[in-house]
Amino acid sequence: MDNNQAYLVCSGDLRPSANIKCWPMQQQMEEKLQQALQHVGWTIKRAHGYDEEKGHGFIDYQHIGVKIFRGIDKKAPLIVAESVWQYSHHVLAGLISHEGPILVVTNWDGTYPGLVGALNLTGSLTKANVKYSFLWSKDFNDDFFKSKLQEWLDRGTVTHDYSHVRAFAPQVLTAEDSTLAERFAAKMQNDKVIMGVFDEGCMGMFNAIVPDALVHQLGLFKERLSQSTLYAKMLTVSDEEAHAVLDWLLKKGMKFGWGTDPVNELTKEQTLEQCKMYVAALRLADEFGCDTIGIQYQQGLKDLVAASDLVEGLLNNTERPPVYNEKGEELYPGEALPHFNEVDECAGIDGYLTYHLWRQLGLNGDNTLHDLRYGENFVVDGREEFVWVFLISGAVPASHFEGGYTGASSMRQPPMFFKKGGGTLRGVSRPGKIVWSRIYIEQDELCCDIGTGRAVELPKEETERRWALTDPQWPIMHGVLDGVSRDQMMAKHKANHIQVAYVDGDFDVNRAAELKAAALQALGIKINFCGI
Repeated sequence: MDNNQAYLVCSGDLRPSANIKCWPMQQQMEEKLQQALQHVGWTIKRAHGYDEEKGHGFIDYQHIGVKIFRGIDKKAPLIVAESVWQYSHHVLAGLISHEGPILVVTNWDGTYPGLVGALNLTGSLTKANVKYSFLWSKDFNDDFFKSKLQEWLDRGTVTHDYSHVRAFAPQVLTAEDSTLAERFAAKMQNDKVIMGVFDEGCMGMFNAIVPDALVHQLGLFKERLSQSTLYAKMLTVSDEEAHAVLDWLLKKGMKFGWGTDPVNELTKEQTLEQCKMYVAALRLADEFGCDTIGIQYQQGLKDLVAASDLVEGLLNNTERPPVYNEKGEELYPGEALPHFNEVDECAGIDGYLTYHLWRQLGLNGDNTLHDLRYGENFVVDGREEFVWVFLISGAVPASHFEGGYTGASSMRQPPMFFKKGGGTLRGVSRPGKIVWSRIYIEQDELCCDIGTGRAVELPKEETERRWALTDPQWPIMHGVLDGVSRDQMMAKHKANHIQVAYVDGDFDVNRAAELKAAALQALGIKINFCGI
C-alpha cells in the first residue's frame, strides 16, 4: 500500500430517498477533502464505489459495511467522511476492529444533518471505546482544519482544546442545596423510575442505548414496549377522541399548514392520526406505569403512520390536551410525560430528572433535546457571538416558544424522511437563560457534560435564513453557550443531541446547573462542567 494513502468510507441513511437526494452534497465534500489531502501529498482510496442501481455511493446497511471493511487494510489510515445523517451501525462493526488511525470528518453545512450524523458517530465510537480523531470544516481550506489534518497524518491523532472543561466540585453548593440534591437522588433511587422504550436503537444510534446495568444504578428500569403495540392501541382510539385533542390545540391558537396532497403536504387526516398516537401513547404509558417514554418511530412506524413529532412535543409540555382512560379518569393530570425523541435513552434519563428537579425548585420543568445542527457568528446585543442552530424534528414543548401554543405551528415533515407525513410542533424558542447538558457513556460509565447559556432572539429575516439553510419545518432555538467556543463544543460533545431547559425569573442559572450536577453525581454519574 502507498504510505501516503488513506482509505475513505461514508455511512449513509437507510432510507433510499434520503441517500439519493443527499448524494451530490457528499460528492462535493469528498472532492474538497481530496484536494486538501493532495495539497499535502496524500491520496484517498475509496473503499466502496458508486452504486448505479441505488443511485448513490453510501454504505446503507450494516451487512454491506461489514463486507466492505473486509477489504480494508486494518492498519491503514482511515477517513470516515460524513455530510449527511448516517446510521452509525452501518460502519461501527468495521471501525471497532480497525487497528489503524481513524479520522471522522464532516462538512460545516446546515443543508443536510452531516454535523449531526458525525456527532452521533463520534459519540457511538466513544461508547464503544474506539480511538478516533474528529475534524470539521466549511471548505477544508481553513488554517484550523489544515493544521489539524497535518497533525493526524503525521501522528495518527488530533489534539483539541479542552480548557473549557473541569470536573464538578460539589463543595460549591450550599449545605441546603447539597442536601436537596442528595435527597432528590435518593428518592429517585428508592422509589424507582420506569422508562417506557418503544423499540430500542433508533437509526443506528448506538450511543443512545444505555445498558440496563447502568440505568439500574440510577433507580431507573426499562419497560420494553413494541411500536406495534402503540400502533395497535392507536386503532382503538376513536375519531371523536382525536378531534377533541385537535380542537383543544386550535382553541389554544396553534396553526396547522394543511393542504390536500398527502404525498407532499400536511393533511388534516395526518394530524388526526397523530392525535390518536398521542392518546394511545398516554394510555400505554399509564397501563405500564411509565414515568417517561421514548418512541423510536423512524423504523417500523414510519412505514405505517404519520410522524410522532407532534406527539412528542405535546407530551413534553405540562399544559397539554387532556387524555382519559376507558374509565374516564384523566391520565397524568397537570403534568408532562417527559418524552425522549428518537428513543435516546441518555436524553430520557436527563429529561426525566430535569423535569422533576426543576419542578421541585419552583421552575417550569418542560425540557427537550435538540440536534446540534449548525451555527454561525451573529451580532447579539452589540457583541459578536457564535449562535448555534439547535433544531429537532418537532419534540419541543410549546412552552419554549414565544407565545406558547399561539406561537406554535405544524408543518409537514420532509417527504424524503417521512413518507407518511405528519406535522411538527414548530416555533422559535423564546429568549432566556438555559442549562444545557448531555449524558453519555465513556469508558463504560455514565458521564454528563453540563453548561449554561441563553436562547437569544435574532431578527426575523435571520431566523428565516437559518431555517432555509436547514429544515424550516422544525422548531429552532438560537443558542449561545457560556464560555464554550464552536470548536470546543464540537471536540468535546459526545452526541448528536443536546438537552436544554429554561431557568426563568430570578432563579440563578449557575445555581440550577450546580443543583442538577449534584443530583446526577449523587446518582453515580461523572460530571464535567463546561464553560462554567
